[in-house]
Amino acid sequence: MKKNLLAILLFAPLCAFATDATTCATNKGTYLTGTITTSAKFQAASQTIQGVQVSHTIMYIKADQDGRSYQVAMDNVYASDYVKNSTSMPPSLAALTAGKRVEACGQKYSDGSGIHWVHNNCNATPTTSAPNGFLKTVSSTGTVSANLERSQTYCYLWN
Repeated sequence: MKKNLLAILLFAPLCAFATDATTCATNKGTYLTGTITTSAKFQAASQTIQGVQVSHTIMYIKADQDGRSYQVAMDNVYASDYVKNSTSMPPSLAALTAGKRVEACGQKYSDGSGIHWVHNNCNATPTTSAPNGFLKTVSSTGTVSANLERSQTYCYLWN
């Protein structure tokens, strides 16, 4: 009985990864897991849409899948704790520091060097160019967080 319980505890986190990988594929995204190598950094808005500055947060991960380094670009407006026109990262994204683990589902850059669109797609039908993506943290015990890029408050900007 103890061996069965131990096996369940050891393999439960792998089930979460498998489920998220399947969900990502269903939602037309590319799935990466890995360790953050360069902490999240704020990137000021280069565009304003309907009075909302569209800023980003950038970090780098080393992917488990192939050992390569990937840039991960996050749209701050999709963070659940985004403050309109803020000149700093949402706290949930600022907490993405080197050494932490993440799961990302989104669209790879055309040159393969990074991934973006790691946010929900506002209930639109997913496509490979507009997947229903996500960004989640993975704790040291394997617990996977909710999607950090799940807010739909600003979906109206693209409708």
